[in-house]
Amino acid sequence: MDIKSRAMDIKDWVIGIRRDFHMHPELGFEEYRTRDKIIENLKEIGIEYRIVANTGVVGIIRGKEGGKTVALRADMDALPIKEKNDVLYKSKVEGKMHACGHDAHSAILLGVSRILNDIKDELKGNVKLFFQPAEETTGGAKPMIEQGVLENPKVDGIFGLHVDNGLDAGQIGIRYGQMNAASDMIKIIIEGKNSHGAYPDLGVDAIAIAAYVITAIQTIISRNTDPRNSGVISLGVINGGYAGNIIADRVEIEGIVRTLDEETRERTIERIKNIVEKVAESMGGKGEIKRRKSYNALINDDKMVDIIKQSGEGFLEKKNVIKIKYPSFGVEDFSFFSEKCSGGFFLLGSKNEEKNIVYRNHTPKFDIDEDCLVYGVMVQVQNVLNFLNGN
Repeated sequence: MDIKSRAMDIKDWVIGIRRDFHMHPELGFEEYRTRDKIIENLKEIGIEYRIVANTGVVGIIRGKEGGKTVALRADMDALPIKEKNDVLYKSKVEGKMHACGHDAHSAILLGVSRILNDIKDELKGNVKLFFQPAEETTGGAKPMIEQGVLENPKVDGIFGLHVDNGLDAGQIGIRYGQMNAASDMIKIIIEGKNSHGAYPDLGVDAIAIAAYVITAIQTIISRNTDPRNSGVISLGVINGGYAGNIIADRVEIEGIVRTLDEETRERTIERIKNIVEKVAESMGGKGEIKRRKSYNALINDDKMVDIIKQSGEGFLEKKNVIKIKYPSFGVEDFSFFSEKCSGGFFLLGSKNEEKNIVYRNHTPKFDIDEDCLVYGVMVQVQNVLNFLNGN
């Protein structure tokens, strides 16, 4: 099959699907319409499927027996952002928008599914299609995995992509190893003792303790972390006190920690815990930290990146396969899949300055050059073939 020609044949169909999804955005675990539209298309193509995680869908294309199984993942959810683009396919849902391109991801995967299903008798193995909910919120990958999407047949490798307006349409971005950071939400509670502001010696000032705690925490990255493998600690909320003339007895601080590997992640949390507890104790108060783990770090498998590189160079020329210099401190729950099997995640360029498509993800004027959709289809189809053929 001439993959490029076939992808171009269905380009308008893929664009139409993307625009439909874009006009009807749904937030995490609310993607019922999106789910049903995906099912409708899978039925039309002739692909078996099942519903998982309530609003997620898993399709499977069964090729020749005895081969490997590869999965492709597309996220589905939108964001609570009011769209400011003046386009025919503008969001019809007030206050909701596909501001991260998941509409494009799902449309691309349907396009890939249509091409691969046409040649299923020639596939040296199976292809699983993961349409995943809630990437932007609680991480829909986890419940999908818990419901067995990586088993029966067992998935040997998985590919994912993300549109990105840091790259031009017609380019892809690849990176070996660390691709995205891990994240942890933290809440720090400082407890002191109330007293009148005129008699500070009778109280324990939780605000003063919090000030020292915040300052000390900011030294963790600069003085306790290998500068070649850094992290980010952002404290974005602080609440405490009742009145200007009362010594505060409680302060709450909220923030997020982002790191690139598990060792740095755990060491950073431990250092925050020690600072919070010991600084508060030294000043007569009490401190504790509550941690809520979010996404794990996304680490690409080198062999999977080699496949993506080969596929990209085949369609887009070597100069348009861009090696990303640094990992992103943004998070990506594709990491939960890639922890269980070999994973390869890449960026799909979607910028076009001539069309003024330059705004970045998670902004009200984010949009994509829809030419990128057909490039995504081509590369993902070739990724599957290269993986199953052992190239």
